[in-house]
Amino acid sequence: MLMEKNYTNYSDEELIVQLRDGEDGITEYLMNKYKNLVRSKAKSMYILGADSDDLIQEGMIGLFKALRDYDSGRDASFFTFADLCVSRQMYTAVQASKRQKHIPLNTYVSLYGSVRKNHDGEEEELVNLLADVAGQSPEDVVIDRENVIQLEQTIERELSSFEKQVLDLYLTGMGYQQIAKVLGRDDKSTDNALQRIKTKLRRAIATNN
Repeated sequence: MLMEKNYTNYSDEELIVQLRDGEDGITEYLMNKYKNLVRSKAKSMYILGADSDDLIQEGMIGLFKALRDYDSGRDASFFTFADLCVSRQMYTAVQASKRQKHIPLNTYVSLYGSVRKNHDGEEEELVNLLADVAGQSPEDVVIDRENVIQLEQTIERELSSFEKQVLDLYLTGMGYQQIAKVLGRDDKSTDNALQRIKTKLRRAIATNN
């Protein structure tokens, strides 16, 4: 029997084959191995208004589903598949929470909170990401409390339901290809939605400044 102390000698894909054969202990090992992935995702999704502990719980459910459903002949690496399952499970929970109570996309405080790391490994503020979406430098965009309210109203009024979902996930640090997978849409329509969002936000920020 494969001993737990030797699990590190096997790839995730090899371990899942063992798991399918009834090997005890592998589920717990892989759940522990990827719990930091779940925590990282929960941190990025937190800006969407969900409780961090709830997000972690949902993420672990998504991770368990990844272990259950992974097919090496159909899917990419287990890491990629797990990342998708965790993201999808968390975002579904966020959407369900928003349907129960109205949660603004952003608050004045959260605009100046760190939401993801840039290419240099430094954390970026949401206000900078919004400036990036709008095609302007952060120095050219002054967003105060009044403008935040106006921006939220623009998002609510001008963006379609799909575009709001794309913006939500973009602000957590996802690229359009991963967003497409989480939402179950094709890459082209998702990229087109992101371009429309950029145009609408660029116009809104220019009007507010």
